[in-house]
Amino acid sequence: MLLFIFKLLLTPLLIGLVSLAGRRWGPGVSGWLVGLPLTSAPVSLFLTLEQGRAFAAVAAQGTMLGQVAMASFCLAYSRFAFRLNWFYSMLSGWCVFFIVVALLEQLALPLLAAFIAVEVALALLLQLFPRVRTLVTPPTPPPWETLLRMLVATAFVLLLTAIAGLLGPHLSGLLTPFPLYASILAVFTHHFQGKAAAARFLRGVVSGSFAFAVFFLIVAALLTAWSVVATFSLALVATLLVHGCSLFLVRRQEKPSSINRK
Repeated sequence: MLLFIFKLLLTPLLIGLVSLAGRRWGPGVSGWLVGLPLTSAPVSLFLTLEQGRAFAAVAAQGTMLGQVAMASFCLAYSRFAFRLNWFYSMLSGWCVFFIVVALLEQLALPLLAAFIAVEVALALLLQLFPRVRTLVTPPTPPPWETLLRMLVATAFVLLLTAIAGLLGPHLSGLLTPFPLYASILAVFTHHFQGKAAAARFLRGVVSGSFAFAVFFLIVAALLTAWSVVATFSLALVATLLVHGCSLFLVRRQEKPSSINRK
């Protein structure tokens, strides 16, 4: 019962904080924050507590690989956004995500090789994003926007942890980075601020995703040997250190070179 209450409280709290940060510092920084394992880390913790450390360690490696699928969604949405509205951009991005997951499910790589492959893939995908540096004046979103994000995110965490035993650790891990936060925030950014802001936001997501892989590398490597508290604490500290270094790049991307060019 306490674990269920924790699930209900942790996820909406995280996405609420990210929503506030996006309004304060812009879509690039909001995307950078979404690059943190805001959904995936709680899912990994809940899998550890419910399914055991061995299950969660295998799932963590799958989650690390799944970040490539998440980044592929971000790239696809960014590209389609300049041709399609937010709904079709989102559906197209989701299709790309599931195609990449299906391909990754066939891979069986050692942990270190998987980590290197993920980091290289993220760097390559980042180079394919559209280059947009427009300054957009965002309108005020409706008051129900943040609440909707929080409800949908919480429902996803509850669903995935409930069916993890049926999916198995590897597929559960691959699906854990499903771009839930990224989809919700990209759609609202696209709708209220325009396609250029949405592309900049999603580029920020991928820019912040290198630390994501560090988190799950540590969890996958140490969870069966170390205590749960020690493993997740070290993973969190390492992730924040790496993620902090990427903020400098994101803030540079936030500086516009042209104004109001759509």
